[in-house]
Amino acid sequence: MQDDAFFNEGELVGVLTTQPLDRPLDYKAPEGGCHLGAFVEVPLGPRKVLGVVWGKGAGDYDRSKIRSVIRALDAAPMRDELREFLGRAAEYTLTPMPAMLRLATRAPGLGDPPSMRKIYRLGDVIPDRMTDARTRVLEVLRDYGGLSFTLKEVAEMAGVTSSVVKGLVKLGAVREEDSPRDLPFPRLDPARPGKDLTGDQEAAAAALRDGLRSERYGTTLLKGVTGSGKTEVYLEAVAECLKMGRQALVLLPEIALTGEFLARVEARFGARPAEWHSGATMTERRRIWKMVGQGEAQLVVGARSSLFLPFQNLGLIIVDEEHDTSYKQEDGVLYNARDMAVLRAAMGGARVVLASATPSLESWANAEAGKYDKLELTARFGEAVLPEMRAIDMRSEAMEAGRWISPTLKQAVEARMEKGEQALLFINRRGYAPVTLCRACGHQIGCEECDARMVEHRFLKRLMCHQCGETVPIPTVCPSCGAEDRLAPVGPGVERLTEEAVALFPEARVATLSSDMFGSARALKAEIEQIAQGGADIIIGTQLVAKGHNFPLLTLVGVIDADLGLQGSDLRAAERTFQLMRQVAGRAGRAEKSGQALLQTYQPEHPVIRAILGGDEEAFWKAEAAERQAAGVPPYGRMAGIVLSGTDVGAVFDLGNALARNDGPLRHIGAQVFGPAPAPIARIRGRHRVRLLVKAAKGAPIQGAIARWIAPIRLKGDLRLSVDIDPQSFY
Repeated sequence: MQDDAFFNEGELVGVLTTQPLDRPLDYKAPEGGCHLGAFVEVPLGPRKVLGVVWGKGAGDYDRSKIRSVIRALDAAPMRDELREFLGRAAEYTLTPMPAMLRLATRAPGLGDPPSMRKIYRLGDVIPDRMTDARTRVLEVLRDYGGLSFTLKEVAEMAGVTSSVVKGLVKLGAVREEDSPRDLPFPRLDPARPGKDLTGDQEAAAAALRDGLRSERYGTTLLKGVTGSGKTEVYLEAVAECLKMGRQALVLLPEIALTGEFLARVEARFGARPAEWHSGATMTERRRIWKMVGQGEAQLVVGARSSLFLPFQNLGLIIVDEEHDTSYKQEDGVLYNARDMAVLRAAMGGARVVLASATPSLESWANAEAGKYDKLELTARFGEAVLPEMRAIDMRSEAMEAGRWISPTLKQAVEARMEKGEQALLFINRRGYAPVTLCRACGHQIGCEECDARMVEHRFLKRLMCHQCGETVPIPTVCPSCGAEDRLAPVGPGVERLTEEAVALFPEARVATLSSDMFGSARALKAEIEQIAQGGADIIIGTQLVAKGHNFPLLTLVGVIDADLGLQGSDLRAAERTFQLMRQVAGRAGRAEKSGQALLQTYQPEHPVIRAILGGDEEAFWKAEAAERQAAGVPPYGRMAGIVLSGTDVGAVFDLGNALARNDGPLRHIGAQVFGPAPAPIARIRGRHRVRLLVKAAKGAPIQGAIARWIAPIRLKGDLRLSVDIDPQSFY
C-alpha cells in the first residue's frame, strides 16, 4: 500500500497505538477520511490515545461495536519508509511495535491545536514625538526589511525596554500580530563556499558527493586522525544533499559537542539547523518534529533518538564519532544508533557516513569485507601535527601517599603553563572517590538499593550511586560499626584530582569537566566555550573531554590511569581502552603548537598500551580482529543478552533455570546458552538481576530463535525479561 492511499469516512482502518497492545486495532475512518500513515487520536476504553493508521482494518471484530477515529492530527502522515524502518527495527531488536512507535512520536503536544505567539513588525504610522529609544526600534525593524520578531527580540536588538515597543504598538508605528509558534526553520544555503580543503580532504569530499548523486543506499567509513578535518569533509556531503533537495541528519554522541558544531554549520550554510536532544525545550521539540515531517527542516543535528523523526526525504545520515558507546541505548528499547542509521538509510535509499579517528571493530571489519566504502585522512589539517605519545612508568615514580599526579607529569604541566599553554589531566571516573571505606572495620559504603559502591561527590557534599542515582549526605559515622571520623575516601575521581591539582599548582586556573557537575546542557556548553577561549590553565576531565572538543591552546594531555579500562572481562575492553586513549590524546596540539600525551601506567609492556604508543592502528585492529574471530564473538559471531530481574531473587533464578533447561529453539540453530548467573551488578533499585548469554554463528537467525525460546514464558508478579541483541556492555 502506497503513501498516498486514502480511506474514506467509515472505512475500516488498522490503527497502531502507542499503548502496550500486541497488534493494530480496527477503527472507522473519521469524517473527511484519512490517509495511510495519518497520525490520529482514537478512543481506547475511557481514554483518548495517539496512534498511526497502519493499513486496512482486519475486519475480524463485530462492526457494530467498532468505534470511529476521533480525528486526524494536523501533521504530515508517516511515510512508508518510516513505517517499514520501525517494523524492521522492531524485528531486529525484538521490541514490541508500540514501543517503537513511542520512539517515533517523542514530541509533546502533537494533538494540540497550533499554538500562537505575538510577533512585531514595522507599522504605517510615524509618531509625532520621537525619542532616541523609539528611533532605534523603528530603525531595527526598517533595517530588517519588514521581518517580524518577538517582543524580546525587538527590545534586545534595539537596546530598549519592552514598554517602548508596546508604546509604539499603541501609536500604530509597530504592528502586533498573532503568528503560529511552529514556524519553518531558516533555509540553509548549500552554495555558500566552505573552507579550503587539502588534496586528501577534497578527494574524500568528492567521493561522498558522487555517492549521494547515485541516489542509492551506501555506507562509507570516513576514518581520519584526530584534527584531520573530517567535519569539513562531511559538511561538503551535507551541502550536496541539500542541493539535491533532500534532508540530512548529523548524529553527535554528546550534547556538549553541539555548541561548537552548530557554529560551524552556521558559518558554512548561513543559518542554524534544527537541534534535537534532551536539552531542547518541549516547544522546540514539537516544532522540529512537525517541520521535519513537512520538509521545512533541511538539516537536523541531534542525539540518537533523532533517527526516529518523520523525515520527508532523508538523503544523508552522518554518525560522528561512530565508535562512541553512548550510541547504544541501554534502557527501554535497546538499540545501537549506528546500526539503526544503516538500516534506516537502506529503507529510504540514503547514504551513511560513519566518521571516527578510532572506528569500532564492527565498522572496521565491514570496511575490510567490502560491505562499506572506506575513505582515510592521514594528516592533521593545516599546520597541526599529531602529538608525541609517551608512557610514564609508575613503577619507577616516587609517589606520595594519596597523590595521583606523578612528578614527571607535574613537571610537564608546569613547563606548558610557563609557555601560556593549557594542560588536560584525564581520569575516567566521576566524583571524588569511587569507594568510601571505614578504617576501623573495613566496611565499604554501598547503595541500599543496588550492589554498587556509593561514590563520593565532595563538590555536592553527597554520596551517589552511579547505577540508580540515589544520593545521601556524606556520613561522619560508620553505618556498620558506629566509629566516628574513621571513614576515608579510597581511589581517585575527577573531583579528587581537581583538589590535588589546585594544591600542586596554586597559581593555575583549574576547570573541571564532568557530566554530573552541570545543571544543564547550556551551562556545560558555556564552560567548554570559555575553556576553548583560554579561560583555564589546567582542565580536569572525564571521557566527556575525549569527544571531539577543540581546545586550540591545549598542548599537553596527561592520562592519570591508563590501565583502568583494561580491567574486567568485557570482550571490548582492549578496543575501548585503545579508542579512549587515542581520542583523549588527540585533544593535544590541534593548532599550530605541537602537543604531547603522557600516559601514566603500571603496565607499559601491555599490548594495548604498546599499540597506543606505537600508533600502528591497523596492526591493532588486525590483532584484535584475529582474537575475536578465533573466539567466534562479534563482529565474527552473534551474541544476545537476556536480563531477568525482580525483587525475589529465588523467583528470578527459577525463571533463568527454566529458560536454560528449555533451550531447544537455540540448540536448533547451533547457539549456546551460558548462565543463568548473577549480573556483575546483581541488584539495581532493589531488583535482583540475573543474566543469560546467547552465542551463535555469524549467519545464525538468532532473533527468530530467541523469540520462539521466550514465547512460552509468562512473567508473574514483578518479574521482568529484557533482550539485548548485540550487547555492548555486560553489567
